[in-house]
Formats: sequence, structure tokens, C-alpha cells
Amino acid sequence: MSSNETAYLDLLKHVLENGIKKEDRTGTGTLSTFGYQMRFNLQENFPLITTKRIPFRLISSELIWFIKGDTNIKFLLEHNNNIWNEWAFKKWIESSEYTGPDMTNFGLRSQQDEQFNRLYEEQIDLFKSRILNDADFSRKYGELGNVYGKQWREWKTSNGNTIDQLKEVIDSIKKNPDSRRLIVSAWSPEDIPNMALPPCHTLFQFYVADNKLSCQLYQRSADIFLGIPFNIASYALLTHMIAHECGLEVGEFIHTLGDAHIYLNHIDQIKTQLSREPKQMPTLHLNKNITSIFDFEVSDIEIQDYNPHPTIKAPVAV
Repeated sequence: MSSNETAYLDLLKHVLENGIKKEDRTGTGTLSTFGYQMRFNLQENFPLITTKRIPFRLISSELIWFIKGDTNIKFLLEHNNNIWNEWAFKKWIESSEYTGPDMTNFGLRSQQDEQFNRLYEEQIDLFKSRILNDADFSRKYGELGNVYGKQWREWKTSNGNTIDQLKEVIDSIKKNPDSRRLIVSAWSPEDIPNMALPPCHTLFQFYVADNKLSCQLYQRSADIFLGIPFNIASYALLTHMIAHECGLEVGEFIHTLGDAHIYLNHIDQIKTQLSREPKQMPTLHLNKNITSIFDFEVSDIEIQDYNPHPTIKAPVAV
């Protein structure tokens, strides 16, 4: 069994056994612990979980969306990526322009009421179609506010300028790899009220030693079953991409969690996952002809030899 997969499975077990029941903003309820750290050796393999299928295409397209500084779900929908839909849809149904059926608390209601779920699916399909085909609607209701990509690429300053944090940190890795300031922050208190979802993965730092690039992420809020496998793979991929541009090997990805929680409606799914025997983790291949992370497209990123256990479905808490 790969130590990379063990690190994640140990987190699941830890929170199941030690988590405290807490309420949360979604009304779902959680088992929660505060403060946890995992380490992943990127030299060993690519840490894409095998005890359930993780859709890597969604991870790579979302990361490219972040890197581009984009904050509109249109790019994601064009790549058949639906992981941010619910937050944009919530903005639409709560607007004065929405005149469709009552979608209040659609996240929980769609799980509990089959008839409502069919109505919800109809409305979200109509919403996605308008985002893709109506430019004015997309500009207004596809926007999520100044979420991750905006902070990474256009951090607002007090004098009205912007800072391209991601570009600056890559330049610093190349010019001053021993710096202790190789940091990108997504947490801007001024922008929090206008974000569809305040950043869960809030700050990451790079470290260069022995010609290897390592990355540590601090994540304030961690949905362990659905979100964390995506976050692990996403930041491992980002580390590979930046190492590729900077002519470095990869080292470790270190994942530090604040509120690490299991939603109460994910417990059965987690028990299913823990009953499975992990398989060999895959390998990552990047297009060697790409020399800048800002030029990567989804087709330039490939996972090979990924043969996981089947998907385990679970509802998203919105």
C-alpha cells in the first residue's frame, strides 16, 4: 500500500474515531477535529486516491481555471466541469430576476425529495445552458466574485494596483530559491463578503532543497470525503507544474488542515471506502514542450495507469 494513500485513509479514520459533532452553515452537521497534517511524497507517485475514483479531468481543468485568474464558471462548463455550479446557481435563484419554482435550500431538499430533485435538475440544466449561450447572463450570474484565481493573479492593493502573486512566486523560486517568502494567499478579508464561497485552501508556501520543490498548503475548512482528495491532487499537480517550469524535481506536498470535518451524510460512504484495499497510485505526465504554467491546457496534462475502485457518490453541502 502506498504511504500517500495511507496518509489520507488515516485522516478518515482519525475523524471518524475522534471527531466532535458540530453544526455548520449548511445545516447538515459534521464530525469535526481541529488541526491535522498529512505528508505526500511526490517522488513516490502521484497522490490520486484509488479507494474510490477521483475524476482527474475536473481537477486539472479547475486548476487551469485558477491559474488563468478566471472567476466565471463558463470556462468550467465548457470543459464539462460542474463542481462550482451550485454556488453560482444559488446566486441566480436568490436574485430578483429569478421567477422559477422555489429552490430554497436546494442542496438538502434535492437529497430528500425525489420530485423536487427532478425539478432542481431541470432548473440547473436551464441555468447552465444560459451561462454557456447568453453572454450577458453569464457575466452577471456565472461570476463567483474574487475567488481563488483572482487572488492568485490580481490581488488588490490599497493604492489601486494589483499583484500577480503566482507569477511573482515562480520568479522568486527561479531567482531566490532559498527565500522563506515563497507564499501565495487567497484569503483577502476585504473580498470575503463578495465571494460565492470564501477560500477553503487559503495559503500555500513553496520550499526548495536538494533541487526539489515542495509545497505546503494551509486549508481552513476541509470536507474530508468530497473535497480533500481533490485538494491533494490539485496542489500536487500545481507543484509538478511549477517544478517543471523552474527546472526542479518534485519533493513533498504537505497538507495542513484547520477544521477537518466529515459531513454526517457521508459516514456510510466513508465506511465503504475504508473497507476497500488501496491500489497502485498513478503517474503524471506533463507536455514537455510547455515551458510556462500559464500556457498549459487540459490536453497537456495526463494521468497514466490509474485503475481505482468505483466512484462513491455523496451529496455536496452548499
